[in-house]
Amino acid sequence: MQQNIRVESILFLDIETVPLVPEFSMLDETFQKLWEQKAKYIQADRTPEEVYERAGIYAEFGKIVCISFGMHYAEDGERKLKIRSFYGHDEKEILTHFCSLLQSFKYPVYLCAHNGKEFDFPYLSRRMLINGIALPAALDNAGKKPWEINHLDTLELWKFGDYKHYTSLSLLAAVFGIPTPKDDIDGSMVAKVYWHDKDVERIKVYCEKDVLTLAQVYLKLANNE
Repeated sequence: MQQNIRVESILFLDIETVPLVPEFSMLDETFQKLWEQKAKYIQADRTPEEVYERAGIYAEFGKIVCISFGMHYAEDGERKLKIRSFYGHDEKEILTHFCSLLQSFKYPVYLCAHNGKEFDFPYLSRRMLINGIALPAALDNAGKKPWEINHLDTLELWKFGDYKHYTSLSLLAAVFGIPTPKDDIDGSMVAKVYWHDKDVERIKVYCEKDVLTLAQVYLKLANNE
């Protein structure tokens, strides 16, 4: 699996997203109506206000507050992983920095995320366009054939063609015996930590832990430990 891809050419990434505003009532009238329509398809037995906690997973109603990424490199004959993050309150600045990073590579780079093809990659692309940022080649799929798109997805690799099967990154780590740090938050808590606790640093630490786990899981899937 993925034997022809050099692991040093893979950028492992994870994003953390939150609703655009802390509460449904703070949306303008247009977006309140649009969210009310969206909420009907999310969970019909709950009010739009109650369902708004999930707004961050939709690029039209959410924003990116952290992008963490890592790449392997060789040092003293050992493979090591360097992880960095762009994070904060200014989404356009975060996305601009990430776009510049992608454009800085002098060789083809693969992007890898868990459930990246369904979430991270399209979310990044949509938020870039919303913020008026031209898509970098690594995210611009227009007119490309499937084999020309350098996107890797550890969830897809684990599915082996089984489209109904979902496995979380934490479960894959456990299956492969990969030790993961104890987290004091999980994905469902990111919006609260951001809007109520105002602790974006805590979110960054959580996001970087996921990148570390992602890179380790990929090596297991690629039989490249």
